Amino acid sequence: MFYPKVVKKALKSADAVLGAMPVGMPPAFYITEDMVKKMKQGSVIIDLNVSQGGCFETTRPTDLNNPTYIEHGVIHFCVPNVPALVARTASIALSNILIPIIIAIGEIGGIDHYIKSSKGFRKGVYIYNGMLTNSTLADKFNLPYKDLDLLLAVY
Repeated sequence: MFYPKVVKKALKSADAVLGAMPVGMPPAFYITEDMVKKMKQGSVIIDLNVSQGGCFETTRPTDLNNPTYIEHGVIHFCVPNVPALVARTASIALSNILIPIIIAIGEIGGIDHYIKSSKGFRKGVYIYNGMLTNSTLADKFNLPYKDLDLLLAVY
């Protein structure tokens, strides 16, 4: 939940602010430029949502050769794909998530059965049997889209 009054007050005294939104949320600046201007000089913004448009109005993508910039006296770190900076740790974390899923897929009788049985996994399916099933991507790129639940009822 986003409470603008609470966030505005907290930003004024924050040393560091981390911005992150769930994947698939439409790009929106939840922290306005005016709010950034009122932050302490030398404070730090880390926008983990930069590859989806950013959480801060002052966000602009950077890279590892020049990862930070200062705007309104606030240091901004806006490098996309931050997990790549700690590849080994990210790989271990990903393995810890994927291994149980792979085992479950085998135990339940295949990927189709797993997609049908796991609502969370089903929400992560973007293409099924060659058909785009993610409406956000379909809208963004003006592509045809098929509802996954309807496809699962047929297959």
